[in-house]
Amino acid sequence: MVQKTQQTPNSPSSLKESPLISIPSNEEGGLSVGIFGGSFDPIHKGHIALAKAFLTEKELDEVWFMVSPQNPFKVNQRLLDDHLRLEMVRQAILDEPHFKASDYEFHLSKPSYTWNTLQHLKHDFPRNTFTLLVGGDNWQAFNHWYHAEDIINHYNIVVYPRHNHLTTPSQLPNHVSILQTPLIDISSTVIRQRVRQGESITELVPPRIEDLILQYYK
Repeated sequence: MVQKTQQTPNSPSSLKESPLISIPSNEEGGLSVGIFGGSFDPIHKGHIALAKAFLTEKELDEVWFMVSPQNPFKVNQRLLDDHLRLEMVRQAILDEPHFKASDYEFHLSKPSYTWNTLQHLKHDFPRNTFTLLVGGDNWQAFNHWYHAEDIINHYNIVVYPRHNHLTTPSQLPNHVSILQTPLIDISSTVIRQRVRQGESITELVPPRIEDLILQYYK
């Protein structure tokens, strides 16, 4: 049994130790914020399109790209350096005033479980409301997530369609909805493969970061 007085790296009493480096604190009032977490290894046009649909359809004030240093379900995956991926996200969204790139999870204990991140955000930004964006593939495995039921009960979740992982509204609990957007036929894996094979990625990635991707993934 866990003692209620026990202090852990992710307990409420330690939340003040997790600064949000890339996003200034909003002291004037609450924002409706969409959380788009991922490895972004690398970020591509599909991510941008999803974020735009998320922002518009759910009438959000901002979408925060939460760059993950480690996916709990992909502990053996070799990712590009955290700060290089973060910088590519920053560059990719420079022209989008409602998008923010965040290194927030870099400063939390690892692995970076979504529940821990949301709890820290709630503490650091108590006036904001947060909506979580997840892919249909992740939603189908959501019951395996750390504190899955707590996330569903305390936060709004928006599911976007993925190939072979389609979800219907009748399958969803309260606070969970489907993003009405076409299937995005772009993946970071394909982009990395194309770079290694010397194939073009021009149509898949934001122009500002194409050269960086070619440099980092060759």
